[in-house]
Amino acid sequence: MSAEDLEKYETEQELQLYREYRDVVGLFTHVVETERRFYLCNEVDVLVRGEGAEVFFDVRMNDAWVWDVYRQARFVKNVRVLTFKDVNVEELPPRDLQMPE
Repeated sequence: MSAEDLEKYETEQELQLYREYRDVVGLFTHVVETERRFYLCNEVDVLVRGEGAEVFFDVRMNDAWVWDVYRQARFVKNVRVLTFKDVNVEELPPRDLQMPE
């Protein structure tokens, strides 16, 4: 496989992932970003663990979708992430309007 073929394949996979994201984003209430992944979920709990310089985040999500081009099953019932890095949690606005095709 040439470098050009590989780049084309990766571009097609990213486009397919974006289309899936666009189709499912209305099913979820929260966006969670960690240093490694991007999640959509309907329930999220972030706990701060440790003390002093040894603080880390324990992030638990239920009913989640994972943005990961290499993952076969993107829908996950429960997710737990332990990280020393920043975590961003946003509540999505209600989806009253549907996006045109």
